[in-house]
Amino acid sequence: MKSLKKQRRIQVIVLTFVALVVSTALIGYALQDGINFFRSPSQVAEEPPSPDEVFRIGGLVSEGSIVRGDGETIRFSVTDGGATIQVAYTGVLPDLFSENEGMVGTGRYINGVFQATEILAKHDETYMPAEVVDALKEQGVYREPDAEN
Repeated sequence: MKSLKKQRRIQVIVLTFVALVVSTALIGYALQDGINFFRSPSQVAEEPPSPDEVFRIGGLVSEGSIVRGDGETIRFSVTDGGATIQVAYTGVLPDLFSENEGMVGTGRYINGVFQATEILAKHDETYMPAEVVDALKEQGVYREPDAEN
């Protein structure tokens, strides 16, 4: 009787361990395509990633670098002050996208050009949702942001 209980206990432990290993492998496989590492233009210039690696790049759009080509393709440069990387994007840019403003792009680095599949523009530092402004005004603690422009 005791050996049967011991054998069942060992079987449950082994089965639990196998289930844990299988579930960890499945989660890792599912997340494999969803993880995009962030790199600065300096990091990309120092160690160019392989053409099949999808990653994010971020920095400021260089002044005078936006060139609208035929169709929907837009070319521009992104810099972090240390290096500048050429970017090509086909699609509609966000409304807040402009020169000397922050951006983050997702894509691949192919033949010295970052081929972006998605571009995100940085919001203004003074942005605050209307609901938060209303709540702060009700509390009497809301202050108008300082105008820099």
